[in-house]
Amino acid sequence: MPIAVDIDVMLAKRKMSVGELAERVGITPANLAVLKNGRAKAVRFTTLEALCQALDCTPGDLLRWEPDEDPDAS
Repeated sequence: MPIAVDIDVMLAKRKMSVGELAERVGITPANLAVLKNGRAKAVRFTTLEALCQALDCTPGDLLRWEPDEDPDAS
């Protein structure tokens, strides 16, 4: 997938557990894991805002674009 999720990087930088982040954001640890592992199809702006607030970061710290390795893939 061309959008990479770096929540685990920010968790490590902040020395925070998935459970603690989930509690601060107000989502279940299972739903946070889906987002963290890049399996989510969408993220609400309110959730992204809460993640940024809890981790003291910007959306660009959590999400980045990676081009497909196969230029013919669509």
